[in-house]
Amino acid sequence: MPTLVTKNLVLVDVIERAVVLILFLYFANRLLPRLAGLISAEITHPELLWLAASKNIDAALLVTSESLGIFLILTRRFSNTVSTHPLDWALSFMAVNAPLLAVPAAASTFIPAQLATTLMFAGMIIQISAKIVLWRSYGLVPANRGIKTKGPYRLVRHPMYAGYTLTHIGFLLGFPSLQNFLLYLFTFLIEVARLLREETVLNKDPIYRDYAARVRYRLFPGIL
Repeated sequence: MPTLVTKNLVLVDVIERAVVLILFLYFANRLLPRLAGLISAEITHPELLWLAASKNIDAALLVTSESLGIFLILTRRFSNTVSTHPLDWALSFMAVNAPLLAVPAAASTFIPAQLATTLMFAGMIIQISAKIVLWRSYGLVPANRGIKTKGPYRLVRHPMYAGYTLTHIGFLLGFPSLQNFLLYLFTFLIEVARLLREETVLNKDPIYRDYAARVRYRLFPGIL
């Protein structure tokens, strides 16, 4: 018979997935109109396709990078070992959902579009590779689902958060606005608090303590 705690965890898990999906659809609905320019440019003015692509690729990369996270959240396995601490749930919920509130501001005229795109692409590759290493172990709330040390985890202890940060910096440079700046600053602070909470759980495992001793930096080698 399922216990009351298990039933509550299942209910919270379902609610979390539903809210994340709704916010993602709202986020994508605001950004996808920018990508529609690619189709119209190809049909009516094929010679303008490259120009349209250069203006819209940043938005496309952000939608793509967020989509994988949403997919893994919706298809992950349920775990009854997940932390039930309210702070852990709050930090995870805010970290995942806050970036979905980014606004499609006017494209920057001060920063080369190639720089913003390169940062976003690099961040996307890093976070996707981290998610691939985790795969069925991927989760939002702190839990020990197995210590992963391959791929980007050989360089930093939290490569997924590093990838998110690079992607957000790239998007902010490409589409600067005060709202986006405050949103991503808030997200970064939440991510730092979140990873510290995760390490509180993981440090109970001697395997993770050995791993942390070998991999010194959490986000960026030589910096943090």
